[in-house]
Amino acid sequence: MEAQSNTINNGAVNRDLLIMEGISKSFPGVKALDNVPLTVKRGTVHALMGENGAGKSTLMKCLFGIYKKDEGHIYLDGKEVDFKSSREALDNGVAMVHQELNQALKRSVMDNIWLGRYPKIKGLPFVSESKMYHDTMQVFKELKIDDINPKTIMSTMPVAQRQMVEIAKAISFNSKVIVFDEPTSSLTEKEVEHLFRIINMLRDRGCGIIYISHKMEEILRISDEVTIMRDGQYVATKPAKDLTMNEIIKLMVGRELTNRFPPKNYVVQDEVILKVEDMTAMYSHLDSVSFELKKGEILGVAGLAGAGRTELLENIFGIATKKRGKMWLNGKQIYNKSPKEAIANGFAMVTEERRATGIFGILNILDNTVIASIKKYLIKGLFLSNKAMEKSTAWSIDAMRIKTPSQTTKIRALSGGNQQKVIFGRWMLTAPTIFLLDEPTRGIDVGAKYEIYQLIMDMAAEGDSVVIVSSEMPELLGICDRILVMSGGKLAGEVDAKTTSQEEIMTLAAKYV
Repeated sequence: MEAQSNTINNGAVNRDLLIMEGISKSFPGVKALDNVPLTVKRGTVHALMGENGAGKSTLMKCLFGIYKKDEGHIYLDGKEVDFKSSREALDNGVAMVHQELNQALKRSVMDNIWLGRYPKIKGLPFVSESKMYHDTMQVFKELKIDDINPKTIMSTMPVAQRQMVEIAKAISFNSKVIVFDEPTSSLTEKEVEHLFRIINMLRDRGCGIIYISHKMEEILRISDEVTIMRDGQYVATKPAKDLTMNEIIKLMVGRELTNRFPPKNYVVQDEVILKVEDMTAMYSHLDSVSFELKKGEILGVAGLAGAGRTELLENIFGIATKKRGKMWLNGKQIYNKSPKEAIANGFAMVTEERRATGIFGILNILDNTVIASIKKYLIKGLFLSNKAMEKSTAWSIDAMRIKTPSQTTKIRALSGGNQQKVIFGRWMLTAPTIFLLDEPTRGIDVGAKYEIYQLIMDMAAEGDSVVIVSSEMPELLGICDRILVMSGGKLAGEVDAKTTSQEEIMTLAAKYV
């Protein structure tokens, strides 16, 4: 503590905008943070890296007032702070763009940006809609966001645009420190470039940016400094220019990881397991998509945001309403009018937004794991077998390497990546023959990604088939056999993953835009 006071009194804090010292935080059964430090300099981008469960988001939630730290001190601009709420943090110049969006989906864009601080009509206790619209447009103009109408209802927009609204909201507070938690997990390459221009603008203004991401290329490109955490503890802080991808991985996981993708351990069979013909959606722009999926094949789906990738999976799985289109499974026509029917036909689906459509936040790990296959745990059709459910959950925790104190831990207490692994384990227990994956490695660290890739390939080796939507081009090229490219709701082309290039895929992705 004395050393910290000297640092501040000596004026070194003029460069150090944020200092976190000895931060500790425990939850029942687990110490999430153990004496963790972090120093963010003014006008820099400071990356925070680590495997899922390393404590990155927990540390930021202690800063942002969502969690109360057990020990330690936080200094902002030389003054000790201890925010009791996120609103207090925002009012004092600290903003956070969360990985899991928590927005008022039935309200407009501008409502979401100014919620809790609506501009009033002068002299009256009424909201000024015109000023709110004008102020929103000013923020959008500054950030060069020209494709979002402030009056649009949030639920009608794709995740990528909603993410940009969240970024605009954070910046509208004129914050000194802005935390970006996996901000590009649902953005296309074009949108990532736009985000980086915004971050560089903020850096030039003197803001301190804390950037959490599992994407190594982004970290090395955008960051000035990198802090690495492992198992709730501080490992190292180094200049980004002095680090390589392999060095970061070694510091993160404590071991070498020589390959990003496992070697292929399967052979695609000639037999067509699924045929989709003229798939057209009732309530989205998905139009006349036809393709075949072979037995033991990993089929990628590429495209820009809004291209119809998610809509294709949702129509196949019965979440969305089809306008027309036919499907055949093993030569027999199927309909998949609902997810229940799709599951009965051997389909499984991991959705893009785990918080909104993937997890049951108030339930524990066991309940979230067995819920899709609950019938098989019934005894005489009347009672659930706790022993059988616990055995399956134990298998899932072990196979997915889920970091959790116990099976009875609430799933919302886990890191985003560990929540994703629970969802993956849930569907593995249904023994699907066709696995539909929408951004399955979103927010997952490099070590866990490798494990997920291995599981996908193991499924293919057993003769099961996988359709995977991903915004990460290297991921599609690294694990897929073929790639369908969507554009404007249509199928723009099909390429061989072994011989295609990112340029060819992007050219097709822009075909109907």
